Amino acid sequence: MIIGLVTAVAASTCYGVGSVLQAVGSRRSAREERSAEAAGAASTQVTEHGGPSLSSTAKAVVTWEFILGTVLDFVGFLLGALAARLLPLFLSQTVISANLVITALCSIKLLGIRLRRPEWTAIGVVCGGLVLLAVAAGHEGTGTEPAAAHWWLLVISIAVIGGGSLLVRRLGAGGAIMAGLLSGLGFGALGIGVRILNGVNPFDVGQLIADPALYAILVGGLGGMYLHTVALQVGSVNGATAALVVGETVVPGIVGVVWLGDAARPGLAWLGLVGFVLAVVGAVAVARYGEGEGALQVQAQEPTGAAR
Repeated sequence: MIIGLVTAVAASTCYGVGSVLQAVGSRRSAREERSAEAAGAASTQVTEHGGPSLSSTAKAVVTWEFILGTVLDFVGFLLGALAARLLPLFLSQTVISANLVITALCSIKLLGIRLRRPEWTAIGVVCGGLVLLAVAAGHEGTGTEPAAAHWWLLVISIAVIGGGSLLVRRLGAGGAIMAGLLSGLGFGALGIGVRILNGVNPFDVGQLIADPALYAILVGGLGGMYLHTVALQVGSVNGATAALVVGETVVPGIVGVVWLGDAARPGLAWLGLVGFVLAVVGAVAVARYGEGEGALQVQAQEPTGAAR
């Protein structure tokens, strides 16, 4: 349990710092494109709905800040995968989602964001919920699932990432929170896939490659990263990350309890439920306050005299 918690906290730290570095890279890329547009160059930054174009996203991901953030995300993924094997999903995913706090603290230093009292309160509620969850969590379950469940996970992952990408592009500049939520669902599918993956213990390459859960992990991870990038381009880093927390926590937690046998300590199920609800409600509150912050940031970053 202790090793699993330390691993989850380390994954959370990597994800939190990585998110802010990715936001720095995304916004630097956006400023450069706006400057080029102001100088008379053709705009490739936004789609007809006002959201970031594929070209804009591609330019964002090759900035050095974004690349470093992606490396940290990859390290966080490896640590998170280990935590998902060592802890109940409702605990591992919620602790990893505490990267919201790391993101908020780093955004103060690297992005110059000033958090207001309601946001600090909401972040405190998230932390309190995580503490209650850690106290209440028992051992991870050993429930088995039919082979069809692996295929369903892959199909759902493709539907969420594919359909979500189209939806976010249509929502345009107002799709930051939705993009963050869908990216969280993608990362949640990743966590579930890691938990049910065949061929891990004992290690068997043949079983690993033949398991649809492996490809659900790839779809959820890569798709979630793309949608998170879009969310960082058009909205608040804290709001987008908070929405990600909800998607990454709620669904895996329910799946772990209902199908995989995860459970709380005897007599402490109520405490785990309270902690879970507090963590999710706090994250939703941060996302709500973050929407306004994101709009202010976009206005502040627009160069004077830029064409509209």
